[in-house]
Amino acid sequence: MKTLPQIAVLDDYQNVALSYGDWSNIQKTANITVFNHHMASQDEIVDALQPFQVICVMRERTPLTRAILTRLPNLKLIVSTGRRNASIDEKAAEELGISVSVTGYHSSGAPEMTWALLLAMARHVVAESISLCEGNWQKKVGVDLKGKTIGVVGLGNIGSTIARYAKAFEMEVVAWSENLTPEKANEQGARLVSKEELFKVADFVTLHLVLSSRSRNIITSSELNLMKPTAYLINTSRGPLVNEADLINVLESKKIAGAALDVYDVEPLPAAHPFRRLDNVLATPHIGYVTNDTYRLFYEDTIKRLEDWLS
Repeated sequence: MKTLPQIAVLDDYQNVALSYGDWSNIQKTANITVFNHHMASQDEIVDALQPFQVICVMRERTPLTRAILTRLPNLKLIVSTGRRNASIDEKAAEELGISVSVTGYHSSGAPEMTWALLLAMARHVVAESISLCEGNWQKKVGVDLKGKTIGVVGLGNIGSTIARYAKAFEMEVVAWSENLTPEKANEQGARLVSKEELFKVADFVTLHLVLSSRSRNIITSSELNLMKPTAYLINTSRGPLVNEADLINVLESKKIAGAALDVYDVEPLPAAHPFRRLDNVLATPHIGYVTNDTYRLFYEDTIKRLEDWLS
């Protein structure tokens, strides 16, 4: 009897993967196993994935390093959602004869999430909602956006969208990145400033850089200590863009008004992490891209990649 290919779908936290798209043709010709929990350790990942010829991964939730891939001799294909996945060692995969395929991506989720966090933080939405549910009424005074300055670190696709949102709210936009020119900034309705000036003048600083060896820890205490005591930091890009210890220190000492964070150095965020307890942090579990339209595209494209491979 012919053995069916084994396909693993990883990190389906909401247990919804098989409800997006038509998996019926795949299920006729392969066995699908869905993992809803996150596997943190290398040994746990290897032990769980030994039988599988195909692994479907969600963005950068589970690392597939050289050390892991070399211990998965049955693996032939990795399908990753999104256009890039820095947690997959593609060079090692190529050397081991493992194909890597990617899906399409909707770019609207991240800027929408960024703006949702900015608004929620400025108007104390979460704190006021919790207070109301506890039987209280108004507790805090919100911050106006009109007339304020937003500093956009990285004026690419997402950063330029944020600049347009800010203009709609009648904010001034300043921007910085290492290769940004005045002309490119002006095209997006922003004014190019130095990194130091951005952190000095901005009432809100939002980060939109790709994580790389060059951008890792690009924000440290040097920049954070330049911020106004009334200013807020928003990071929906990647946690390691900011030196985590420096950010925790600034928040604990109340040197800035607060931070809204959707990304972290370690994900899922450890249970005892300071970001879970600080009263000037608005923290969400990396849900910037977790939307119906994005998931539908992710999994429908995943199905196509699997059908191509199985045929």
